[in-house]
Amino acid sequence: MEKIRLQKIIADCGYCSRRKAEEFIQKGKVKVNGHPAKLGDKATVKDEITVCGERLNRPRRKNHVYLMLNKPRGYVTTVSDELDRKCVMDLLEGVGERVYPIGRLDKNSEGLLLFTNDGKFANSVMHPSKHISKTYRVTVRPDINDDQLITLSSGMEIDGYKTQPATVNVLSKEQGRVVLLITIKEGRNRQIRKMCEGVGLEVARLRRVSVGPIKLGMLKPGAYRNLTAEELRALRNAMGE
Repeated sequence: MEKIRLQKIIADCGYCSRRKAEEFIQKGKVKVNGHPAKLGDKATVKDEITVCGERLNRPRRKNHVYLMLNKPRGYVTTVSDELDRKCVMDLLEGVGERVYPIGRLDKNSEGLLLFTNDGKFANSVMHPSKHISKTYRVTVRPDINDDQLITLSSGMEIDGYKTQPATVNVLSKEQGRVVLLITIKEGRNRQIRKMCEGVGLEVARLRRVSVGPIKLGMLKPGAYRNLTAEELRALRNAMGE
C-alpha cells in the first residue's frame, strides 16, 4: 500500500497548506495511529491521522473553492489562534467547504488574501519557483530620498539574506508622508516592513493590492468573493500551468 508524506495528506484533505502542515508536525500536533509524527513521516489510507486532536477526514471528491478576501487590520492570518485573537477565518461565514489562507498578511497589514481547499494550487502560488508577484501600497514616514529608493529596488540584506530586486514607485508625497507602490516576487515573513525599516522608513500603513494578475479592486474591507474563471485562468497561466 502506497505511503504518502503527511503534509501532503493533510493539505489534500483541505485542513491547511503543506507549509502549515509541516509546522503542525514540527510542533508535535500531528499523530499517526496515536503516536506523535515527525517531519518526513509517511502514512497510508488506512492510518488514523489527527491534527491538533482532530481526526483528519480522508480526501473526498469535492468542489475546489478559490476565494479572495479584503483583510482588515487587526486580524491574524491563521485557521485558529491559541491567544484567542481575531482570525481571518471569522470573516468567511457561509463558505460551504473548509478553506485555508494561501500565504499570510501580518496582523497590522491589510488587503488581498487568497483562500482555497486545493492543496496543489496553494502550494504552486506560494512556491518561490513560480515567481508570483505581490504588489503593496505602502504609506511611509517621514520622507524618502533617491538612495533609499535605489536600495529598496536593487535588493538589500534582511535577516542574513539579500532580497531580490523589487519595483518601487512613488505614488504621492506630502509633508512627512509618502505613498509607495512596491512589487516583490518573494514572500518572506514581514518582508516589506523589514525592507522599509532597513532604510530608515516607518511604515504607517501596508495594504496588498494584487497577487499576480489578481487585483483587490473595490472589494470592501472584511468582504470576500469567489475568484472568477477568468481570474483563475490568468493566475494559472502566470504559474505556467
